Amino acid sequence: MPTSYDVINPATEEIVKNVAHLDLAATDDAIARADKAFHTWRTIAPGERARLLRSFSHIVTEHREELAQLEITNSGHTRGNALWEADNVANTLMYYAAAPERLFGRQIPVPGGVDITFKEPLGVIGIIVPWNFPMPIAAWGFAPALAAGNTVVLKPAEYTPLTAIRLGELALLAGIPEGVFNVLPGKGSVVGNRFVTHPLVRKVVFTGSTAVGKQIMVGCADQVKRLTLELGGKSSNIIFADADIAKAAAAAPGAVFDNAGQDCCARSRILVQKSAFDTFMEHFEVAVKKFRCEDPNLATADMGPLISKKQFDAVESFLDEPIAFKGSAPTGPGYWMAPTVLLPKNTSARSWREEIFGPVVSVMTFDDEADAILMANDSEYGLSGSIWTRDIGRALRVSRGVDTGALSVNSNSSVRFWTPFGGFKQSGLGRELGPDALDSFTEVKNVFISND
Repeated sequence: MPTSYDVINPATEEIVKNVAHLDLAATDDAIARADKAFHTWRTIAPGERARLLRSFSHIVTEHREELAQLEITNSGHTRGNALWEADNVANTLMYYAAAPERLFGRQIPVPGGVDITFKEPLGVIGIIVPWNFPMPIAAWGFAPALAAGNTVVLKPAEYTPLTAIRLGELALLAGIPEGVFNVLPGKGSVVGNRFVTHPLVRKVVFTGSTAVGKQIMVGCADQVKRLTLELGGKSSNIIFADADIAKAAAAAPGAVFDNAGQDCCARSRILVQKSAFDTFMEHFEVAVKKFRCEDPNLATADMGPLISKKQFDAVESFLDEPIAFKGSAPTGPGYWMAPTVLLPKNTSARSWREEIFGPVVSVMTFDDEADAILMANDSEYGLSGSIWTRDIGRALRVSRGVDTGALSVNSNSSVRFWTPFGGFKQSGLGRELGPDALDSFTEVKNVFISND
């Protein structure tokens, strides 16, 4: 019999709902249904597939308040974030609704005939979603996958299954045929692992820790299974002395403490040019102490609780380094932690090297441009980052010099559904979002037609 899991509200520690988990047999049945549905879904006229995705987008928008409230309760996300996340699902679906009618191949000049290419869907796509951004990260996988003609089996994280389950229901309400988009709550060791081992699952999309991503990569090798990985990060926020220091400092808390720091793009290493350090820290302390960690249902909340006691304990283990200053957090039930700024003694410190995944940031100084690039690149990760400077030449040089997948200059934005997102080094493989994502959900087929 399937097991189950008690979903906990991290702001109150109260049980929200008991969710049944699929066992191996039920997982296999769902994969078989998705494979059967694939042979119909891939043949639906591109315009009709586009219409269904637009309908799905509209339905999500109609239910944005409901979805947002589910995420506030299940994940502890602030109201502002949760509404943005619901909108991001709708926007990502609408963006990829344009894809079915624009999934172009090419005609390639060759002697003796005509050569054309097609972009063919892969089949069943297994998507494994983390607990930190359950709604948008799910959509970043399923929207382009469905648009390209694939079917989807999606495993939400055990902590945060509620919005994924509801999105599966809304897909049916929007007219997406049965078996095309399937949500499979369960344990990673059962459902997620079956995506890796089942031969009918032709690709795995995984967002999560680098350690688990490596295990999935090894498992997929047995079938030469296609794979997209979005893994850990230790991103740098590089602030040059010629930048608008007050603006950079005011923006820095949101860049690392948003979602209680549970973000692989969190700028958890702040690099400040030595001559600007004192000025930056004065402004930064004011900004950190203004950053509101409170009931996520409140419109004024900037940050909610950590997701679980386990995560709280993991983050707390980093607080043995020198603390520059802290913000505030509620007391009582819930996994609350105040935003915390550390001053590590050197680049060997744990807080400087390891992904913390909590509301903790480390600050160090650098000498010049070359030093900043060297320090930023001194990491096994390369996912995101920011550069603050008024010198556009410097911005371009440092952008090209830092080994990371997504950079922002004079801002801290990492993800837009119009543009590619993914990491260098151990931060992952492949790209999600933007026009590039569709290539990872299709194979190029070449057809030569002889003139004879």
